[in-house]
Amino acid sequence: MIAFSRRSHFLFDMAIFGVLCAGAALAMAPMLYMVGTAFKPNAYMPEFPPQFVPAEPTLDNFTTAFSSRNFAHALLNSAGVAIVTAALVTALSAMMAYAFARFEFRGKHLLFYVMLVMMMVPAMMFIIPQFIVASALDLINNLPGLVLVYTAGPLAFNTFLLRGFFESLPRELEESALMDGANHLTIFLRILIPLSTPALSTVAVFSFLGAWDEYIWALTVLTDAEKRTLPIAIANFRGVHATDWGLIFAASLVSVVPTVMLFIFFQRYFVQGLTAGAIKG
Repeated sequence: MIAFSRRSHFLFDMAIFGVLCAGAALAMAPMLYMVGTAFKPNAYMPEFPPQFVPAEPTLDNFTTAFSSRNFAHALLNSAGVAIVTAALVTALSAMMAYAFARFEFRGKHLLFYVMLVMMMVPAMMFIIPQFIVASALDLINNLPGLVLVYTAGPLAFNTFLLRGFFESLPRELEESALMDGANHLTIFLRILIPLSTPALSTVAVFSFLGAWDEYIWALTVLTDAEKRTLPIAIANFRGVHATDWGLIFAASLVSVVPTVMLFIFFQRYFVQGLTAGAIKG
């Protein structure tokens, strides 16, 4: 009876493992096909059945992509905007979450609930008000204006996420630091920040990806070709090379590879921070 139970458990585990492998292969197939096609010369027509490994790999598609239509400049613009946005969102949301998690002040809960309401409003509804405000502040067609909008958008969600994580941390270290004469800034920088690396990494990854991939607002406010970001450059590149799939996929990989590398680097912190913040929040 015990042997039969172990055998059934083993077969069940193997079945689950097989289903997961099949799902992973199915999910990775488009990405692998895009990578293979990016290294193929003159890939004007999709192949059937698809060939994931090119017979004669070449880097000509990447060379053409980087040397046309300010593509490399757009890549630098997106990298700068995404890095600055991630840094600002992480710092501001951490300070706001610390205030909501540790301080008591009048209107605290009302202010927090009002901020949560902002998470329920579709982002598309803010485009016209954002455009009016950006026009009044002379933030149209410049990258700092792009950073300002990208920073303001995710603050509510990230503050909610970090507040839950901060509340899950023990207060003994903070109380000991206060008794030793430390102020709240010292506690925040030297105690809470090191303990909150998983949650802060999660916020940084979310903020970077949001700024890196955003298209609608950048298309709305950026008119100068020298200031366009990578999503706009890829869209324009696809419009010019609509039938050359090798070139299109090579240009798309430029946008995909940094995000994949970022996720691999922060994967452990990303999962820990998201789980802890969601459970406590």
